[in-house]
Amino acid sequence: MIEFSHTASLGGGVIGASWTALFLASGRSVAVFDPAPTAEKQVRDYVEMAWPTMTELGLTENGTPDALTFHNSAPEAVYGADFIQESVPERLAVKHALYAEIESGLSKNAVLASSASGLTLGQMQGGWADPSRMILGHPFNSPHLIPLVEVMGNDKTAAGVVEAAERFYKSVGKTTIRVNKEVPGHVANRLQAAVWREAISLVTSGVASVEDVDKAMWAGPGLRWAAMGPTMLFNLGAGDGGLAAFCDHFSDTFNGWWDDLGQIHLNDEVAQTLIQGVQSEARGQTPAELSAKRDALITAMQKATQGLR
Repeated sequence: MIEFSHTASLGGGVIGASWTALFLASGRSVAVFDPAPTAEKQVRDYVEMAWPTMTELGLTENGTPDALTFHNSAPEAVYGADFIQESVPERLAVKHALYAEIESGLSKNAVLASSASGLTLGQMQGGWADPSRMILGHPFNSPHLIPLVEVMGNDKTAAGVVEAAERFYKSVGKTTIRVNKEVPGHVANRLQAAVWREAISLVTSGVASVEDVDKAMWAGPGLRWAAMGPTMLFNLGAGDGGLAAFCDHFSDTFNGWWDDLGQIHLNDEVAQTLIQGVQSEARGQTPAELSAKRDALITAMQKATQGLR
């Protein structure tokens, strides 16, 4: 029997629709709620669009898009659901109102995970009378393509809830990490923010163009980081001496680079420079065309690395 066989997805935007597609692909039924008049069509269209890619990745063998139902209220959608993924807009008042509306109707052992990227677990728990069944389950866009989920519980989370969520995410093909301490942006977004800050600094200080900074990433460290994380890669960079030898050899070098990294703020002038650079890099391709290219590359990389980890 599939653990968490019936799920709910609250919010039918890009993240919620992507989660819905993934849960369906895994052989689970999904009840969806989103109050927008066009939400049902958008979610069904998204599932139809995502299905061939998930099939190519071997994710749909046990699933069917027909296990999707759409509901007129959040309490109706979560009724009987074992696992609920909440992906409503990142406004605390909206989330708190939703939690208050559904809490009394949740199944006793249901787990609710929030996709929130900007709000912390502690902030969101304020919307519950009993927050013990709620966790953070933050994905990387798009959830049906990118494996990462950042999972977090705290001292208000019931025993076993985080572990149950990790098992569920693993069963739908995800890779989870534990966030042990609340910080804005969790883990992966902070790493992204740090890299982008220096990318912008290199552009605004005239070191390289937007296109060449992007190219330096995907043709260089981005390839290595897709295989292993930065600390492990540097551990390998010193051969048999490992990370100890690497730190001994490169400490002064890295300290010098860190001292020289740019401090940048994303204002209108900086944004305009980046926008012009991206337009040049796009060479007339539409966002839809670029997104399709991105997803095709990600799918190819996922297929190439399946079974190697």
